[in-house]
Order: sequence, then C-alpha cells, then structure tokens
Amino acid sequence: QIQLVESGGGSVETGGSLTLTCDASGNKYLPFCLAWFRQAPGKEREAVAQIDTGGSQTYFDSAEGRFTVSKENTDRGRLLTLHMTQLRPEDTAIYSCAAQINYGAGCPVNRYVYWGRGTQVTVSS
Repeated sequence: QIQLVESGGGSVETGGSLTLTCDASGNKYLPFCLAWFRQAPGKEREAVAQIDTGGSQTYFDSAEGRFTVSKENTDRGRLLTLHMTQLRPEDTAIYSCAAQINYGAGCPVNRYVYWGRGTQVTVSS
C-alpha cells in the first residue's frame, strides 16, 4: 500500500509559478513509478508528468518545457515534486499525484492505482 498526500496548491496569476509536493509513504523498498495528473472542470483527467523508478521523467502535452518533475527518497518513501512555471489559465485544475508498483521498464499511464486526494491550482488571467 502507498499513501499519497499532496500540498502546495493555490492561486496564481498568468505567468506565475507554483510548486506542488506529494508525500508518498508506504513500503519504501518497493519500486514504484510516480506521476502527476490533473482534472479541470468538465474535462477528463489527464497525465501531466511522471518519473520512473530510475528517475527518468516523461512530460505530457503542454507540460513540456514549463513543468519539472522530481523525486527524492525520504524515511517514509518518496517526496514527489512538480515545479510549474509560465502558468496559464488553462492549467487551472485539481492536481493529484499517483503511484504504481512497477518491477519492469516504463510506467504505463493506465496502471496507476494509488491516488492522492488532490490539490487545487487556480491560474487567473
């Protein structure tokens, strides 16, 4: 089991920056992928960025070049961070972190089974 708790959401103006963190606790010896997803009102949830067990990062769509995902080991598991810059009104959404235990290569986006409750990010124009 992996427990995920996000923090760092808030309101910012267009062009601003925010950093989200996710405390991922559980069996820290398990290999697991971590990711950020977001869901805007009236839209499907979408992947934003993920980082695999080896630290390789993948960015999806508009996150490329503006967002940076990273992780570090903690006593309880991992701390996942999403640093967002050049924020736009269309980035407004609830951002959730997710985890999947993965012993193989890659992190299939549809295999995330552990989820945090999410944190609201609002970007005003």
